[in-house]
Amino acid sequence: MLAALGVHAIVLFGTMLAGNTLRIGVGDAISAILWLTVLIYWLGGLFYRLEGLQALIMPAAAAAAFLPALLPAARPLPNTELLAFKLHVLISMLAYSLFTIASLHVLLMAMLERRLHRGALPAGLQKLPPLLTMETLLFRIIWAGFIMLSLTLASGVVFSEELFGKAARLNHKTIFGIVSWFVFAALLFGRHFHGWRGRVAVRWTLTGFLMLVLAYLGSKFVVEVLLGRA
Repeated sequence: MLAALGVHAIVLFGTMLAGNTLRIGVGDAISAILWLTVLIYWLGGLFYRLEGLQALIMPAAAAAAFLPALLPAARPLPNTELLAFKLHVLISMLAYSLFTIASLHVLLMAMLERRLHRGALPAGLQKLPPLLTMETLLFRIIWAGFIMLSLTLASGVVFSEELFGKAARLNHKTIFGIVSWFVFAALLFGRHFHGWRGRVAVRWTLTGFLMLVLAYLGSKFVVEVLLGRA
């Protein structure tokens, strides 16, 4: 896995930092998020049993490694010399990666629960820890992603004030980002005070992740790929 991460990193940074400029197109963004997802998964695997996630994460990351070549950035990003912007990009990528793992994790839990009800558990799922252990890990991941998402929204305000002299503009990215924050905040509140779990956790996790996808990657795909604008 480390070898795959190294090769992916060389390809990714070679396209994003070509010509001493930072280029992040929709292909670069998806590829970087999945690279970070695999890295976080590998680090988490040192402390937790996460074998079942590998079959979900690795194929997606391998396919995403080719996206920068298929969907290249049209031009370099402006204002990359600003520290606030660099921090904002890094934190937002970490938030996306953590919630990607949480979404895959919750799908794996739903699959495992369904198989248990049927009484037939494939060999590939028998190595997984108990559902209660997986659920505890899920909410630890969501908490980490929620903190990163909170910092993303806050750093976005800082970046906007440093660049434009005013707070972040209320556009579709901001709206979907705030909606996603409230979805995950409600999920964590419900978990702490009402013991939400199972299908409720699945629905809220996937809904929050969908809002995040629409906030950045969805709009970036429409603008760059469908409309052909940088």
